[in-house]
Amino acid sequence: MRDDIQIGIIGGGAMAEALTAGMVHAGTLPPSQISVSEHKAMRCDELMHRYGVHAQVGAESFLPRISVLILAVKPAAAAAAMRETAPLLKKGALILSIVAGLTIAEIEAAYPQHPVIRAMPNTPLAVGAGMSAYARGMYADTAYSSTAEMVLGSAGRTIEVHESDLDAVTGLSGSGPAYAFLILEALVEGGVAAGLKRETASVLAAQTLLGAAQMALTSKQSPADLRAAVTSPAGTTAAGLRVMEHAGVRSALIEAVLAGAERSRELGRG
Repeated sequence: MRDDIQIGIIGGGAMAEALTAGMVHAGTLPPSQISVSEHKAMRCDELMHRYGVHAQVGAESFLPRISVLILAVKPAAAAAAMRETAPLLKKGALILSIVAGLTIAEIEAAYPQHPVIRAMPNTPLAVGAGMSAYARGMYADTAYSSTAEMVLGSAGRTIEVHESDLDAVTGLSGSGPAYAFLILEALVEGGVAAGLKRETASVLAAQTLLGAAQMALTSKQSPADLRAAVTSPAGTTAAGLRVMEHAGVRSALIEAVLAGAERSRELGRG
């Protein structure tokens, strides 16, 4: 546990909560070292009671003492948030942005001389299974990337990429949990249609997706090889896969990732 880092989070939405939950549950930082600024007082109360962190309307009181500022606002609110927070930050404070489409150049222009890291995490951070990709700005050396990895990796995996990759990351791992939930929902409905109780189908489907993902992460085989290993000739899996291919499931998922990436680019263009 680090006692030399104070975190300030601007925004109290789902992703800000996922980051907060990840750090608190993993024991990366004590709740007393995390401050959240959110414009809804009721939401502040929720975050304080749920995680024990400081949460308030307005950030003026904690900005001068924090060492890491996490921007977790909606893209439309980013410009105002940067304008209001920049004058109060101490020298050398790291800016860690998870705002979709907000470029490193734009952030560095708003926070001159500050180290900047732009990241795209996803909501499974809240349960210790997040995926975060990040890119560094010109003033962010390896010490700052280590800090970012500590924050983002407290409840999941991290990977450093080029900033030009982040739109694709957004379409894949940023939006990917929603795609997985849709698949999970459909598998559950299929189980129910086949005669299972909903509770039973839900556990079977969720654990199956979890297990498949764990195999993909730990195996040296490709997803295609793993799929082939499960598929016996003329068996039940082959029958199911034939239906999925006929319905265009594979191409639909590819197009979903591409659409998410393109939307991220549109947000970046303003």
